[in-house]
Amino acid sequence: MRVLSWIYLSAAYIFVFLPVVVLVVFSFQDGRLPVPPFHGITLDWYVKVLGSRDLMDALLNSLIVAVISSTVALVLGFLAAHALARVRLPGSALMRGLLIAPMTVSYLIIALGLLNVFNQAGIRVSLWTAGVGHVVINLPLCFAITYAAMGDHQKNAERAARDLGAPEWKVLLLISAPMLSAPLAAAFFLSVTFSWDEFIIAFLLTRFDVTLPVEIWSMLRSGLSPATNAVGSIVFLVSIAMVVVLETFVFRRTK
Repeated sequence: MRVLSWIYLSAAYIFVFLPVVVLVVFSFQDGRLPVPPFHGITLDWYVKVLGSRDLMDALLNSLIVAVISSTVALVLGFLAAHALARVRLPGSALMRGLLIAPMTVSYLIIALGLLNVFNQAGIRVSLWTAGVGHVVINLPLCFAITYAAMGDHQKNAERAARDLGAPEWKVLLLISAPMLSAPLAAAFFLSVTFSWDEFIIAFLLTRFDVTLPVEIWSMLRSGLSPATNAVGSIVFLVSIAMVVVLETFVFRRTK
C-alpha cells in the first residue's frame, strides 16, 4: 500500500512539474527553437531578455499592477469580511454571495463588462483600468480567505480593546489585522500571483503600456523561441520566491 502511495505521489509531482522542468531546460537551448534535441547550454537568451527594454517595462508594469491591485483588494476584502462577520445585517448571506460571485464568472465576461463601462464613461484603457479589473477578480478571494479565518477569540479581543477605550480604527489596525496576519498575507500573495499571471483582463484593458503576459503573447506571435522560455523561467522563479518568503516569514512565525 505504501508503494502505491509513493507511486501515486511521484506521478502527481511529475504531472505538475514536468512542463516547468522542460520550460526551464530549453530556456538554456543553444539554438533558435526550444524543442528537442538539446544542443547545449547558453545564457544568451537570458541576456537578451534582461536587456530588452520592452520586456523589462512590461515586467515593471506587472509588478506595479499586481502590488497595487492586490493591496486595494486586500483592504476592501478585509473590511467587508470584518463587517459581515461582526455585525448582523439584514441580507448578510446575500451580501456574502454577491461578494464571492465574481469568482464563478469568466475573466473574459468581466473584462468585456469593464471595457464597456470604461468606454461609456469615456475612460481610456491603461494600466489603471487593468488594475481595476484585477481588484474585481481578487477582492472575492481576499474576502473569502479573511472571512473564513475570523473566529470568536478575535471577537473577544476586539471587544476587550473597545472596553478599554480604543477607537474602531485602532481596533482594526492594532488588534484585528495582526491576529489575521497569516490569512491576510496568504490572500495578498495569492492575489499578487493571480494578477501577475492574468492575461485576458490585461489584454483587453491596456493599450500601450502592457503587462508581462501580454508582452509574452506578442513575442509568441512571431514564433517559438528560447527567449520566451527564459521569460517564463524568470516568472516561475519570482513566483517560487514569493512562496518561500511567505512560508519563511509568515506561516512559520505564526506556527
